Amino acid sequence: MTGSEIRKRYLEFFKRHGHAVVPSARLMPENDPTTLFTGSGMQPLLPYLLGQPHPLGTRITDSQKSFRAQDIEEVGDNRHTTFFEMLGNWSLGDYFKKEQIPWIFEFVTKEVGLDPERLHITVFRGREDLGIPRDDEAVKLWQEVFKGAGIDAPAVDFAERDGMQDGRIFYYDEKKNWWSRAGVPENMPIGEPGGPDSEMFWDFGSELKLHENSQWKDEVCHVNCDCGRFMEIGNSVFMQFVKTEKGFEPLKNQNIDFGGGLERIAGALNDNPDMFLIDLFTPMREILEKLSGKKYGENPNETRAFRVVMDHLRAATFLIGDGAMPSNKDQGYFVRRLLRRAILFAHKLGITENFTESVAAAVVEKYKDAYSELEERKEKIFSEMTVEEERFRTTLVEGLKAFEKVAEGKKPGDELPSKQVFDLHQSYGFPFEMTVELSDSMGTTVSRSAFQKEMEKHQEISRQGLTQKFKGGLADSSEETTRLHTAHHLLLKALQIVLGAHVKQRGSNITAERLRIDFSHGEKMT
Repeated sequence: MTGSEIRKRYLEFFKRHGHAVVPSARLMPENDPTTLFTGSGMQPLLPYLLGQPHPLGTRITDSQKSFRAQDIEEVGDNRHTTFFEMLGNWSLGDYFKKEQIPWIFEFVTKEVGLDPERLHITVFRGREDLGIPRDDEAVKLWQEVFKGAGIDAPAVDFAERDGMQDGRIFYYDEKKNWWSRAGVPENMPIGEPGGPDSEMFWDFGSELKLHENSQWKDEVCHVNCDCGRFMEIGNSVFMQFVKTEKGFEPLKNQNIDFGGGLERIAGALNDNPDMFLIDLFTPMREILEKLSGKKYGENPNETRAFRVVMDHLRAATFLIGDGAMPSNKDQGYFVRRLLRRAILFAHKLGITENFTESVAAAVVEKYKDAYSELEERKEKIFSEMTVEEERFRTTLVEGLKAFEKVAEGKKPGDELPSKQVFDLHQSYGFPFEMTVELSDSMGTTVSRSAFQKEMEKHQEISRQGLTQKFKGGLADSSEETTRLHTAHHLLLKALQIVLGAHVKQRGSNITAERLRIDFSHGEKMT
């Protein structure tokens, strides 16, 4: 079963159970100034979980595009991705645990076909001191659905201390199995809703000896162990309490929020700990193998490079498709960073010619049926990537040569000279993050604070050399200047009509003699 088929079956399953299917929100939140990206399925639905009526009713389902910039450096192992899809279903004061648990069990075991013998469950241990009971209600419901599949499901506690203990269901504390916007119960303000959650884990099996070969081999293995044997594939949040002056009390309208990683469910169905072997990555992987002449999975360092390129270009394709253009600020900064890291790691694979468009085209083809905006905006996606790639490729080649000189003779543990690191950035336009990346691969170190001091020193020298500092806006208020100010607004609008809605003003200067407008546009004007 493909990733696309899993997505389709999920939405159809919950539609049959009375849910309205809503489209994915954009990756850049429109009404949330606190964050740059949509990082979970819950994020766009949060106002409705907190009480605002949803126009489509009390049962909602979707597949939400998600991006987590904080995971950029983590990509390269067999599990982390920056972009992912979250399958979600929500009850907004409608059904609760006795419907959710049987439904989600039915979906993963019968609709998807996962072996229930390989599933393990976590639930909330409770906080009696705060008046929050252990979630025995969820345990009983899970035991019933497992019994229906002919499986005994013992519930055990303190697996993090005592190991698996032949359990199927495991109690964990509030750090693992409690949800609120503020985190653990003690941090919640008065009036804040929250509740226990229950996670599903897939067991890749003891025969792979993932735990024995991991850095955690001397600790007990349990479902929340980081060894890789167990993988979370979904989490049901039971929003059932509100914090009051007296403690925690039941919410009047209790909600369900389920989030399941599409890629992870596909990985469980594939029964392989390597997420990058699912079909959603296959077209990208095949293109990179052909361009590089290398085979995925044969060399650990090259395999890491394959993963970085696949993840970053998939993420950049979706981000540009949603309107985030490569730049030096806000969301655009991360798009540029993704593209440049992808180009750097492709260079490590021996890919030295432009390639981003071919990989992005494979992403569009794979996802266009579910996300039509990719097909509609593919030419813009391709052109933005190509322009960025052509710009950076020259910088990369020259910067790599300069970096080799800086690193010459350095041993693992040595710190690279901050002045030379800054010169890489200032003279060659070589991104600081790239220097850190290359330094890490050698075992040397780079001081971010020392780099920042060099940057501040350079900025101070630049300020002293300026005879005039221009600011945006009107330099005087003469009639001619006023006319130019009006022309400025007309010109900006015309640029957006001709060049595209992505054009943004970055600065201006208006005097009686002339008008200057600075704007963002990634391509040549002619």
